[in-house]
Amino acid sequence: MPFVCQNCNKSRATVHLTDVSQSGEPVERHLCDECAAKEGLTFQTPETTTAILQEFLKQKIGIASVGDVACPECGLTLREFHNRGLLGCPNDYKVFEDVLSQIIERAHEGADHHIGKVPRGAGERTRRLTELRRLRRELQEAVNREEYERASQLRDAISALETPETP
Repeated sequence: MPFVCQNCNKSRATVHLTDVSQSGEPVERHLCDECAAKEGLTFQTPETTTAILQEFLKQKIGIASVGDVACPECGLTLREFHNRGLLGCPNDYKVFEDVLSQIIERAHEGADHHIGKVPRGAGERTRRLTELRRLRRELQEAVNREEYERASQLRDAISALETPETP
């Protein structure tokens, strides 16, 4: 069910934010594009996958510092990959492995392989297992970052999902 904008209570919310209150609790906000723009939240959505890759490389990886790395087989540089968003040959996957793995992990929420989505026709059990897998991954990441409060919240969420529902 789509959210309605919490500011105007009219339009469909397309911007979903999670703020952290002074007490440290997450506070979700759902805004339409117009209300988000009024708050100074503007988003420019790239039109293509290539544009998304280019923007990611530019902002997150610091592509300018490693732009001269080139594939010995096709000659493609990391800077050219950044500009085109396309690889030149199969060897590029090895040459640019570090950059590509970061892109893949970001696209798949921390996973280093495609995790897919749950089909609409899948049963509740499949959805629950997928959610458990995601929560366990987040729990491990929270423990690795020593975010123990978040880890305990995730542990509780996992326990709630693992507990069989009674009719």
